[in-house]
Amino acid sequence: MIDWIVRWKWVLFGVIALAGVAAWLDHLWFKRQHSQDDVILLAAKRYGVEPALVRAVVWRESRFDPAAHGTKGEIGLMQIGALAAQEWAESERLAGFKHEDLFDAALNARAGTWYLGKMIRRYKDTDNPYCYALADYNAGRSHVLRWLEGPARTNSQVFLEQMDFPGTRRYIESILRKYRIYKEEEK
Repeated sequence: MIDWIVRWKWVLFGVIALAGVAAWLDHLWFKRQHSQDDVILLAAKRYGVEPALVRAVVWRESRFDPAAHGTKGEIGLMQIGALAAQEWAESERLAGFKHEDLFDAALNARAGTWYLGKMIRRYKDTDNPYCYALADYNAGRSHVLRWLEGPARTNSQVFLEQMDFPGTRRYIESILRKYRIYKEEEK
């Protein structure tokens, strides 16, 4: 046994080192996933949206990075575009608001949660308001209206199947999967 250990000590050392690195990386990812919990909870409570859903959107949009930039000018945790940001600021009567203010994690979570809540209320009479709201959040109202033809109005599975944007379908499915995970964690 000792001969085997001496012969394979570097392999054993490598395995132990890799396990340590993996544990350290797992700890860092756990810490990052919870780095925005306070702002998410406050925004969710303020606008009546489930915290697990907001957290899942933040995970998908920015991986919890408040300095994230999107390809079309979206910024922050929830990747808010300029028009949605302005709409939120006007509804909140924020004087002197600038889109760049949404690099502040708390403001971004509030704006994004407000917008997400608006989308959820828009589709409250569907079989799965979150599915339709996330499609709207990602692809926009005009695309959702196009996809809502026929049975897709009352059947979110048909709605997903007839989407001609596979990226939006994957976006919705990934958020809903993560939402279920986060919902379980809340218990």
